[in-house]
Formats: sequence, structure tokens, C-alpha cells
Amino acid sequence: MNYNISQLPDRTAKPRNSGITMAMDKGLSLRETEDFMSVCSSHVDVVKLGWATSYATPNLKEKIAVYHEAGIPVYLGGTLLEAFIIRKQFDDYLRILDQFKLTYAEVSDGSIELPHDEKCEYISKLAKHVTVLSEVGSKDAEKIIPPYKWIQLMNKELEAGAWKVIGEAREGGNVGLFRSTGEVREGLVDEILTQIPFEKIIWEAPQKSQQVWFIKLLGTNVNLGNIAPNEVIPLETIRLGLRGDTFNHFLQAEK
Repeated sequence: MNYNISQLPDRTAKPRNSGITMAMDKGLSLRETEDFMSVCSSHVDVVKLGWATSYATPNLKEKIAVYHEAGIPVYLGGTLLEAFIIRKQFDDYLRILDQFKLTYAEVSDGSIELPHDEKCEYISKLAKHVTVLSEVGSKDAEKIIPPYKWIQLMNKELEAGAWKVIGEAREGGNVGLFRSTGEVREGLVDEILTQIPFEKIIWEAPQKSQQVWFIKLLGTNVNLGNIAPNEVIPLETIRLGLRGDTFNHFLQAEK
């Protein structure tokens, strides 16, 4: 950091098991990726190339190399794996992981109907080769999953070999964990936390109000995902109580 400020909350050091910031790259250019890493690499723990944007992104190998040179693992959005699964091309997906030297993968079922036992099989297969993040929740705003089901699904996916489970919110933060207005489904989150350790969950929280809510609930070292590149440093200031939204929160905790 550039200067000393006392009474800041303790942030975990990289490589982190909690306090993770997962950034969402929706199609940055190679130059933008270099600029992003020059400023934010110390604050980012993993980058997701959103949904299937990797298929249409030019200079993909060079772009991934920029992230890897900065020490940041990259994974392809779960929707891409779903696209391969529904076309019965899972082996082709594995070859892509090898081709681009990817050591992380996401398993989701937000866009296809996939029996949960089969989803867990994909998690187990991938976990033998890479670090797996599995996403729970639907991209369909009309499909409401009850809290007990979220807990059941998360537990089974962790048992199958997932490193972390991701609470679905999409890049807009208006489904899954959130209502269409972006408001947190507080009862859902509270119930999930009665059964799933907080460090095992990455909460997708692209909106500032959502990030603030989770940080106030679970502290500076909550895992947050789907963070836009230009919101990574603003998020870090929220984590540290250096933005108005949490300015007094950690000072009160110190007292």
C-alpha cells in the first residue's frame, strides 16, 4: 500500500482461502488485460472469462498468458461447459483445458437441465485434473430454489470435490441469491450459513450494495465474485473500511 493507516481490518494474504475476489472478464482486449493486471493483480485471486466469451475472444492464448504471468488463475464460465455437455463434447472440453493450460474449471447447470448426480460426476472427473468451482442456483429468475435445496446441493458438490461453491447471481446480480431488484434474499443467505462454512462459498455480488451487505454480514474476508475489473479496487476499499459505505463499520468493530 502507498501509506500507513491504522485500525484497518486484517486482510488475508495471497494465496487466500477466504477473502477471495473473483473478477469477471467479459471480453477485455489484450491491452486492457495488461492494464488491468498492472493495477489490480494484488487484489484479484481468480478471473472468470464469463459464460462462453472465450469462444469469441481474439488472442485468447496470449490473454490467458497475461493473467498467468501475473500469478492469477483463469477459468472458463460454467455456461461454456454446459454448451459442451449438452452437445456430448465433454472430452473436447478437457482438451481445451489442456490446450490453454487452465488449472481451474467451473461446473454449473444454470442453463441446462442436468440431473444432480450427473453434475456431481462431472465435478469428480474434473477434480482429478483441476481445481473445481461449482455454481449453485438458476439463471431463470422464475425458478426459485428453496433454502434447504441450496444447502443440499452445495454439500453434495463439495463432497464431490468442489474447492468452492458459487452462489449464482449472474453478471447483473438479479437472480438466484438476489431478487430482480438486486435486493439480497437475506433469509436464504442466513439459512445457507447455518450449514455451509462461509469460507467454502463465493457469493456472486456484482453490485456495490450487495458487496457492502456481505462485508457487513461476514467481514472483510468474505469471498465475492463477478466483480467487474474497474470495481476491483473500489471493492478493496469497501473491504478495508475506506469507502463511505463501510467507513464506520470496522472502526466500531475495533472499539
